[in-house]
Amino acid sequence: MSNKIAIVTGGSRGLGRNTVMHLARKGVDVIFTYRSQQAEAEEVVAAVAAAGARAMALQLDVAVASSFPAFAATVKQTLAQHWQREHFDFLVNNAGIGIHASFMETTEEQFDTLMNIHLKGTFFLTQALLPLMADGGRIVNLSTGLARFALPGYAAYAAMKGGIEVLTRYMAKELGARGIAVNVVAPGAIETDFGGGVVRDNEQVNNFVASQTALGRVGLPDDIGGVIASLLSDDNRWINAQRIEASGGMFL
Repeated sequence: MSNKIAIVTGGSRGLGRNTVMHLARKGVDVIFTYRSQQAEAEEVVAAVAAAGARAMALQLDVAVASSFPAFAATVKQTLAQHWQREHFDFLVNNAGIGIHASFMETTEEQFDTLMNIHLKGTFFLTQALLPLMADGGRIVNLSTGLARFALPGYAAYAAMKGGIEVLTRYMAKELGARGIAVNVVAPGAIETDFGGGVVRDNEQVNNFVASQTALGRVGLPDDIGGVIASLLSDDNRWINAQRIEASGGMFL
């Protein structure tokens, strides 16, 4: 039986890269996107090959919705050329950035950037790729613990992710006829370069998060990639329209 194929946005670093590697170790081939770091992307392709799966890296800026039809055409071509397939199986809408600004200081430009990447990007990229997704496929959207609890400085970011959580339920409802399950994974604070690496590099922030987490530490990328990969497996085929928070128990 041929391998399942996943598309992961923002797969060259952080949680996306970790997700790609977890999928590869489960025998899932991956098409992943990167925005600008081609060298990083090529390293991931090599790592996937070493894990015994196949990966292709495609350039995409998820903030530019007008580029999505062309990207979908590239995906179609890539599937035919490298897998002799017309469809892929899984979509992980992971790509994102963090902007830290208080509600009163958030600019319209910052708001639009977050909107275009997190909410509009996820909405219209999924729309563009769905004709290439196999019936019975699965979609995982990424949210954040900040959609449940509020920390000053993330009003715009968290509002977009709140939108993603509602969108996930609507997608699940409307795509159910095709047997496609849609869930959302909400990471807590994770040690990556996300948002300038503040959780990883600022000892005060790191200690605060750890003190507010039931399991007593800050999350690592490896705590998230496995959750996403397992949600895509047949073991979890009956989980649908759910918000799965992977935060070690933050702010309980």
